[in-house]
Amino acid sequence: MGEMSPYQVVRRPVITEKSNIATAYNQYTFEVARQANKTQIREAVEHIFKVDVVEVRVINMGPKYGRWGRRRVKRSPAWKKAIVTIAPDQRIELFEGV
Repeated sequence: MGEMSPYQVVRRPVITEKSNIATAYNQYTFEVARQANKTQIREAVEHIFKVDVVEVRVINMGPKYGRWGRRRVKRSPAWKKAIVTIAPDQRIELFEGV
């Protein structure tokens, strides 16, 4: 796999009740590429949003399954989530007022 651009690493923000509460603590949640590592995520967020990243935590989210008759079918694919903590005096405006 070649070098990924920052926009390939960070897919989209994850906007949920829990992630909105975390913004008060300068933590922002993103869906990221499954093969991306913490270093790539840090560099991508710093490049895209022009902020200083303090900490990156990643979680591999498993697929969700449903049933179709007797079969188990995959309803949503597996994905990777990153919780990024930025410097205390900074903000990512994308999340504000959502």
